[in-house]
Amino acid sequence: MTLTRDIMTPAPRCIGENDSLSIAASVMKDLDVGALPICGEDRKLKGMLTDRDIVVKAVSAGLDPETTPARDLAGGKPVTVDVSDDVNVALERMQKHQIRRLPVLEDRKLVGIISQADVARALSSEATGTTVESISQE
Repeated sequence: MTLTRDIMTPAPRCIGENDSLSIAASVMKDLDVGALPICGEDRKLKGMLTDRDIVVKAVSAGLDPETTPARDLAGGKPVTVDVSDDVNVALERMQKHQIRRLPVLEDRKLVGIISQADVARALSSEATGTTVESISQE
């Protein structure tokens, strides 16, 4: 049985809940990623922030990226998996919620993230194709 810990990218870079959106955008640029977990000082996941969130929810709404904290865009409860869950649980959640990046928790703290690329590297082409197709449906 393959577990989420077996395919996840460990120790993902978080953006602090009090960090500004401009800091988040800079980190995304430096890491060449389109999304970051938002974490509290306790390393607990508060939400996910995407480059699209910054543009559509903040900049286009007139919010100042220099002063708006990431926590302001951490709406709702993020979809997650536990580090010891079977990888099929992760695939089902990614497909059901049409998400490309899935935070992995251990004792309610962020320890990893599963992306489409992780799925492609670790699993069969059939599992990868099904997941990508489900995520990409409109």
